[in-house]
Amino acid sequence: MDRKQLVAGSFVLLTWLAWPGSSAAQCEPVDDIRFICDLIGPEDLAIVPGGDWVIASGNQEGGRLHAVHVRDKTTTVLFPTDTRDERHDATRYPTCPGPLDLTDPNDFRAHGLYLAPGSDDRHTLYVVHHGTRESIEVFDVDAGQGSPSVTWVGCAVAPEALRLNSVVALPGEGFATTSPGTDDVWEWHAVGGWAQIPGSEGSAPNGLEISPDGEWLYVAGWREAKLTRLSRGRTPVEKTVVDIGFRPDNLRRSADGTVIYAAGHGNYRTPQETSNVAIIDPETLEVTRIFQHIRIDGFEASTTAIRIGDEIWLGTNRGRMVAYFPAP
Repeated sequence: MDRKQLVAGSFVLLTWLAWPGSSAAQCEPVDDIRFICDLIGPEDLAIVPGGDWVIASGNQEGGRLHAVHVRDKTTTVLFPTDTRDERHDATRYPTCPGPLDLTDPNDFRAHGLYLAPGSDDRHTLYVVHHGTRESIEVFDVDAGQGSPSVTWVGCAVAPEALRLNSVVALPGEGFATTSPGTDDVWEWHAVGGWAQIPGSEGSAPNGLEISPDGEWLYVAGWREAKLTRLSRGRTPVEKTVVDIGFRPDNLRRSADGTVIYAAGHGNYRTPQETSNVAIIDPETLEVTRIFQHIRIDGFEASTTAIRIGDEIWLGTNRGRMVAYFPAP
C-alpha cells in the first residue's frame, strides 16, 4: 500500500470509529478496536526486530516490562521478576551506581522505551525509569529463544533538575532524552556525561524520535500541540516547527522509515477527550491524521502508536490494556 492509499483509507477509519459513549472496562471490543488486557500503564511500545513480539512499558504502580506476542496477544512479564539477570557493563555505563533497588518491585516505573536493533538476535532496550531513581535503565534483549528475555546492563542517573519522558539511542553510543520540566532535550555519553542539546529549548518536549543517520531529532511538543524537527551537530542549528492538531505524546518511526506515527490527546482531561494518531512525513513534515476516537473507559487516551503488519497498536498511560485495530 502506498502513502496515497494509506491516507485515503485513513479518512474512512477516522470518521467510522468516532462513536461516543464507549467502554472497554471488561476488555470487550469497542467498534473495531480490540484490547490486550492485564497490563498496567503501558505508556510506550517497542517492536522487537522480526515483528513477533512487542515490549510494553508499565508507568503506574505495579507496572512491569511485558513481552506481548503479536499473533497470540498473550503477555509475559520481563522485568522485574523474582529472579533477575543483572550484569553491569561498567565500561559503557561508568557512572551507574549499580542495579535498581527493587526490594518492593512495585517501585519500578517504566515510562518511555526505545529498542536499538543489534545483531544475532541481541538488541539494546533503553527505558525511562521513575521511582527509586530518575534514570535511563539499559537492558540487553535476547530474542533468539522464543519469548524475549532481558538482562539489566547499566544506567545513567539523571541530574537532579531533570524528570525524563522519552528516549532514543544515538548512533555509536549514548542516548537523547526529553525533559518536560526544563523544557528541553538532553543527551548522555559515557565520556562527557549529560549535556543539553542546542536549540531544544522551548520545544515543550514529550515524545522523541531520531532519523536513521542521527542527524535529526523529532520532538513531540505535547503542551503546545506541535512537532519540532531539530538538527544535531550543525552550526547554526536548523529548526522547523509544525502544528499537529492535537497534543502529541510519543513518536515512532515506521519500520521502513518513510513516516513517523504520532499519538496523543485531544480535549485533554475533559468528557470529550479523544485518542488521535497522525502520520508525519519526516522530510516535508506534512501531517495527516488517520485516527480519532472518543475516550474509552478503561483505556483512556492513546500515548503511542506503532504499526505491526496489518494492525495499528496503541498504548496508554491511564489504563490497563493495549488497543489494536486493522490498519488503514
